[in-house]
Amino acid sequence: MKTLNKEIQSTISPRKALEILEKGNDRFVNNLKANRNLLEQVNETSSGQWPFATILSCIDSRTSAELIFDQGLGDIFSVRIAGNIVNTDILGSMEFACKVAGSKLIVVLGHTKCGAVKGACDHVEMGNLTELLSKLQPAVYSETETSGNRTSSNSRFVENVASINVRRSVKAIIERSFIIEQMVENGEIGVVGAMYDVETGKVDFYPDVEYIKDEENPEFSVVELRH
Repeated sequence: MKTLNKEIQSTISPRKALEILEKGNDRFVNNLKANRNLLEQVNETSSGQWPFATILSCIDSRTSAELIFDQGLGDIFSVRIAGNIVNTDILGSMEFACKVAGSKLIVVLGHTKCGAVKGACDHVEMGNLTELLSKLQPAVYSETETSGNRTSSNSRFVENVASINVRRSVKAIIERSFIIEQMVENGEIGVVGAMYDVETGKVDFYPDVEYIKDEENPEFSVVELRH
């Protein structure tokens, strides 16, 4: 597996970046690994980096993006925070990754059985965690399917909230970053949502949360997100 360089990165479209991640996860699920020399990649990336994707995921120890997408050194930017929430620092990191370093795809990756989501469902308050979990509360209140037992003991409720949170985070990234919004509108990058199953290792990308403007979706406009 070749180490990414600027020339290779420039040939990767947002759609191609998504396909690379899908194939990588297929290898992971089937316990296959691409043949790569990590020490060689250390040497080949020492003078610069050209990752093709940026992945926002949870800090959960089971959700390492490099592993579940079978990627090597220099392949992806990995942004990790409990509950895969969005804040100003994360948006700035994504703007750097895409506008400066050339990343072609942003993935918001939630996961099943998320501890942060469970905490938000139970309205946990504890030190600085209180402020973080408050950013998940809109997803909790947006879940209208569940009328009874709206706590972490209801696994269906938890997974519904996690899914809503991914969708809200994707929308927030585009709405709160003019740089990212314009890059998506111009077809330079894409933004997608996905969910990782901690029981199977499978990543399911959400077709309804795929903002990629290309030949497959030429009519897409970020203006649609405003409604």
